Amino acid sequence: MSPAPARLGLYVHWPYCARICPYCDFNVYKAAHAQPEALLAAMLDDLRHWRDRLGPRTIHSVHFGGGTPSLMEPAAIAAILEHADALFGLAPGCEIGLEANPMEHERFAGIASAGVERMSLGVQALDDASLTRLGRDHDARTGLQALESAQNLFKRVSLDLIYAREHQTPDDWRTELETALGFGTGHMSLYQLTIEPGTAFERKLKRGALAPPTDDAAADMYALTQSVCAAAGLPSYEISNHARSRRDQSVHNRLYWEGEDWIGIGPGAHSRTGGFDSGGREGAAAQRRPDAYIKGVAAGDAHEREQLDAEAELTERLLMGIRLTEEGLDLDRLFARTGLGPDRDGLERMTAQTLITHIGSRLVLTEYGRAFADHVAEALIPDFDA
Repeated sequence: MSPAPARLGLYVHWPYCARICPYCDFNVYKAAHAQPEALLAAMLDDLRHWRDRLGPRTIHSVHFGGGTPSLMEPAAIAAILEHADALFGLAPGCEIGLEANPMEHERFAGIASAGVERMSLGVQALDDASLTRLGRDHDARTGLQALESAQNLFKRVSLDLIYAREHQTPDDWRTELETALGFGTGHMSLYQLTIEPGTAFERKLKRGALAPPTDDAAADMYALTQSVCAAAGLPSYEISNHARSRRDQSVHNRLYWEGEDWIGIGPGAHSRTGGFDSGGREGAAAQRRPDAYIKGVAAGDAHEREQLDAEAELTERLLMGIRLTEEGLDLDRLFARTGLGPDRDGLERMTAQTLITHIGSRLVLTEYGRAFADHVAEALIPDFDA
């Protein structure tokens, strides 16, 4: 039996930020150098190119990320949504989400009127000292003011926080987490701070000027996150994401984790789509610099494309799918898509170590195994060179 047709999502990358955070390794640029009109025109043209390439498809989710897409003019957001609907059609109930900086809270009404119904609000911390160390341009009061505004304007809101920050203890995090849960949001994205290569934080760490919590303290904070959120009615449905109900979960992010299709427009945006004439899954990455992307769209070559073989596709699907804590990885679907399965020795080893369990045709991380998701996924990837 052939696999069911993949659902399609649209990712819109707005690369500009008023300030670049020292922990960020995304493709971002200072807003002072923005080319908003030219970039919008290029993204609209890029959508047309994707429609010509894919043919008729329905879009099930649209996500504006970045960068700081809350810096976009509402008219630009509306123009992209209208163009996507005209070219592809937005499915009934299509999730339309946007990542926002609390500093733009006065713009939220316009963003909502443009068609956004789900907001991911990057509050990141609830105390001023931590926000300063994270390089954020808002204070705690502004973050909470923005949260109140978002909850009044949008159907669904995600409160995004970072833990395992410098000088933070597990007790500090418990207090902050319980405070955050008290605001009653239906979704929380709770990310452990990682020091990414090439970031200002990495340079600071190498100088000895940054002292993040120990690995043991960070592990304690992860375990605490799981237990406190579950007790409050927001269990994890993915390693770092917690929701009060299925309706509160992120439709767009589930497309990534479940290995569905998505197209990306904007500088540096990535795409994954099903086979074309040559068959198989195709990956694409847009030109990273805004000026190169704008020129590339005009020339019809804004995206570098690659055909993924079954081994590469298996690897991606394993790394992403294992992160879903409720459903886990569907082995039947994995085989239908790639003709391959996980490494048998690795599977036996991870099962024996009680990191993963079988539930029907699915592999699901145990509660203990969730803290080692990347290790488990890597163990399940076959050694294709053996």
